Amino acid sequence: MSTTLPPQPGGDTDVAAPVPVVRDTGGTSLWKDAFRRLRKNPQAIAGAVIVGVFLLVAVLAPLLARYGGEELPGRTYITPTHIPGFGEVEGFPLGLDRFGGDLLSKLIWGAQASLVIGVMSTAIGLAGGMLLGIIAGGIGGKVDNVIMRAVDILLSVPNLLLAVSIAAILGQGAFAVMIAIGVAQVPIFARLLRSSMISQRSAEYMLAAQTLGLSRGAIIMNHQLPNSLGPVIVQATLTLATAVIDAAALSFLGLGGGRPQTAEWGRMLTYAQAELGIAPQLAFLPGLCIAITALGFTLLGESLREALDPKTRAK
Repeated sequence: MSTTLPPQPGGDTDVAAPVPVVRDTGGTSLWKDAFRRLRKNPQAIAGAVIVGVFLLVAVLAPLLARYGGEELPGRTYITPTHIPGFGEVEGFPLGLDRFGGDLLSKLIWGAQASLVIGVMSTAIGLAGGMLLGIIAGGIGGKVDNVIMRAVDILLSVPNLLLAVSIAAILGQGAFAVMIAIGVAQVPIFARLLRSSMISQRSAEYMLAAQTLGLSRGAIIMNHQLPNSLGPVIVQATLTLATAVIDAAALSFLGLGGGRPQTAEWGRMLTYAQAELGIAPQLAFLPGLCIAITALGFTLLGESLREALDPKTRAK
C-alpha cells in the first residue's frame, strides 16, 4: 500500500505521489485453468476418486489379492445346490464362485485385466486415429476425402458389432480383444483430430508461422497438432469407459479366451448365469464393478470436457 508524504517545510508544496509498482504475474495456461476448475467440480472429484481407487486396486492386485486369479482354494466347499456367499466360509469374505475361487481375489484381479485391456485398446485406437487425423487434417485435399470416406464407412458400423467381428476373425484371446476394441475406436479419434486441426488452420499463429517461412511439416507437428490435442485427450478419457464395457462384453460373449476360472469381470458374468438362483452375488458384484469403473471415467471425462470448453471457461 502506498502513502503520499506531506509537504516538507520550506519545500515545494506540490509533491507527486509515488508511482505504484505493477508486477506481471503472467497469464494462466489452458491446462492450469482447467485443473483449477476441475478441483472445484464435485463431479470431477467423484470421478477422480473412483478412477484412482480402480487404478490402485489394479496396480496393487498382487499385494491386495489373497489368492491368484486362477487359484481354487475353496473348491471343496462347492456343492451342486449351494455356493457359499458373504462370510459363510472363514477366509472368504465375499464368498466363492462356482469353481471354488475366492470371489474377492477374482474381483481384484479382474480390475487389473480390465485396466490392461482398456488402456492398451485405447492406446491402439488413439495411435491409429491420430495418424489418420494428422494426415487428413494436415494435408487435406484428395487425401482427406479418401481417408474420411473410409472413416465414414467404419463409423456406419456400431462399435461393439465391429469389435465382435474383428475379434471373431482374429480368434479368442486378450490380444484379439485389445486389437478389436482399438480398431473400432480409430474412426472416432481420426474424425475428432481432423476436425480440430482444420479449425486451427485460420488461427493467427498459423498465419504467423507461414509468414516466417516454416515448412509445412514443421507447422503441422510443432504448432497445429499440439493446439488440436485437447478434444482428443478428453475423448481418450471417455473412451476408456467404453473400452472397459466393451472388453467385458466380448469376454461375456466368449471371445476373451482363457480358462473358465480366469479372473475377468465379463467372464465372471458369463459363468454366473447358471447360478443366479442360488448365488446372485456372482453376477451382481462383477456387474457393479464394471458399472462403477465406467461411471468414474465418464464423470472425469465429462468434467474435463467442460473445463476445456471456452464457453464454460468464461463463466
